[in-house]
Amino acid sequence: MSYSEPKPTIVVVGAGIIGLTCALKIQALLAHRGAARSTDVLIVAKEWPTSIPGAPIQHSADYASMWAGAHVRPIPASSPQLRREAKWLKQTVAELDRHLQSEPSAGISRLPGVEYLGTPPPEYERQDAQSFAEETGLRGYRRYRDDELPEGIRLGYEYETYCINAPLYSGNLLRKFILQGGKTRQHDLKSEWEPYCWGSHVALVINASGMGFGDPKSFPIRGQTVLTNLSSAAKTITTQNADGTWSFIIPRGFNGGTVVGGTKEPNDWRVEPSLETRQRLLNSAKRIISEACSQSDAGSNVEDVQVIKDVVGRRPAREGGMRVETEVKEVTGGKKSVVHAYGAGGRGYEISWGVAIEVQRLVGELLSDLPTVKSRL
Repeated sequence: MSYSEPKPTIVVVGAGIIGLTCALKIQALLAHRGAARSTDVLIVAKEWPTSIPGAPIQHSADYASMWAGAHVRPIPASSPQLRREAKWLKQTVAELDRHLQSEPSAGISRLPGVEYLGTPPPEYERQDAQSFAEETGLRGYRRYRDDELPEGIRLGYEYETYCINAPLYSGNLLRKFILQGGKTRQHDLKSEWEPYCWGSHVALVINASGMGFGDPKSFPIRGQTVLTNLSSAAKTITTQNADGTWSFIIPRGFNGGTVVGGTKEPNDWRVEPSLETRQRLLNSAKRIISEACSQSDAGSNVEDVQVIKDVVGRRPAREGGMRVETEVKEVTGGKKSVVHAYGAGGRGYEISWGVAIEVQRLVGELLSDLPTVKSRL
């Protein structure tokens, strides 16, 4: 039996939405440079997008990409961190639009989004249709008149947005990655530098691990939501109440039910759902469930909604926002690089492709300096 030397390999750590989109963008970069056949892209992860909530196969609370709603819900770019994320969101919106056109069954739905705020910050008050479209790439912004607002709400507006069936969409991205020659390995890494111990063929590592490895700035945000059998919701609606609580409804589409939420509990490591929280979430969502559904649909009554699963996930957050940068370090085998891309919190899906584009740029800058890859280009 002849032994073939392994190809130069770019390792992506993590099979969440950030890892999957980064891996696909790296494949596209290699194809553009004519190195797709001579260089492997390998995703290494502990967990993979194979779960259907309600079925026996399950995932841990740390694999947040399986538990997401998910929807694109812009936040005004009022700080350096939010301006950075706004750029990524706009790039993601463009990518989702292309995917919806080319792959209508991939798990993406375009539908109205509605935002209600009890005590709106000034940056929300300053928005108008033009500034919203320029910042987000989303169309259809309309601010509600006072007589259209629910009781206790001072600002409301609608816009056209995207909802994502997270398990379906993530699975589709993984299938595409594999179909394009991508490799996978199930492994519980203890460090982002560990893959360099596997051999000299490992040319570069992308750390899309969610929380990172021992980063003191990383912390979890516990979220509890309720996945329901509601299938008639035609809008995604979010209410930010004056008392700081939230209520939202996110239709997943593609027979994925509807997510009703939710909580945001920083540094809370509990994984068991609370039945009391479930009931509070469903009760708080009564009004927006009726608004999101056809008024003639009897199934829009919260009493008729069946719970498929109480969902608890840990959103991988980080003080100061995501870490997206290159780190160089002396390890076994010499000086090596890791491109970090972790700490998206609850915004992973809505900024994923923008982050992947930035990672693609950082990888492109490094490739010409990597001897094992350069020789194949």
